[in-house]
Amino acid sequence: MIHSNGRIRFTADDFGISEAVNEAVERAHREGVLTHASLMVGGFAATDAIRRAKRLPDLKVGLHLTLVQGPPMLPRPEVPDLIDRRGWFPTDQVDIALSYVSSARVRRQLEAEIRAQFSAFAAAGLPLSHADAHRHMHLHPTVGRMMLRIGREFGLRHIRVPAEPPRVLRRCGGSAGLGGRLLHAWCRVLRAQARRAGMTSDDAVFGIAWSGHMTEERVLRVLGNLPHGTSEIYFHPATRRDAPLDALMPTYEHQAELAALLSPRVRAALP
Repeated sequence: MIHSNGRIRFTADDFGISEAVNEAVERAHREGVLTHASLMVGGFAATDAIRRAKRLPDLKVGLHLTLVQGPPMLPRPEVPDLIDRRGWFPTDQVDIALSYVSSARVRRQLEAEIRAQFSAFAAAGLPLSHADAHRHMHLHPTVGRMMLRIGREFGLRHIRVPAEPPRVLRRCGGSAGLGGRLLHAWCRVLRAQARRAGMTSDDAVFGIAWSGHMTEERVLRVLGNLPHGTSEIYFHPATRRDAPLDALMPTYEHQAELAALLSPRVRAALP
């Protein structure tokens, strides 16, 4: 097992979505380079994830705030405008993002749900290392503002600002494209919000352009081109395919990402 050296953190997202993911998180931390995990408190296997985290005292766990592609913590009558007919947050991020701006009623429900997720994390009895959001929904200024304000009440001190530097990505053989460049620029809003709230964030984050496909070779390229400051590389590891992953992330290379976290070559390349 390896611990964070202060310059680079390796994070597993979607901790708690399934036991296959939880198994991968535990193994990658015990045997590989994984230092952090982001917990979906409403995930199908959240209870199992919390149990595993409590026997991994060096694993730093944060909240993976979920406002799309998952079930809410609050019952349907309390968040009727946030969920679809099956009782889940919808997949379409654009429509729901617009509703955050246009409706005070929706914003009240959103605030209540964000608070419920932080409360559920606190009830788990785990130290709150950080917070981020599924599909980076905290880049929405309303979500980011609420996450920072409510998070501070629960001891939050660090958030992910998903700013993947296009120049570094090009040196790694990737391409941010127009969307990636716009996303990188938009991250300035969240970074400014975090700074005003007294929160820290890493200088660079990797895993966006290659989301679900952070293979050993790609991780090695990133490690060979790390920018100045601190960086985070985030992953979606799993020990096997299962129903939640097939339904929500059918194209992701979960097992290849686990292999990258376990790779002796990756360990040897650490700065």
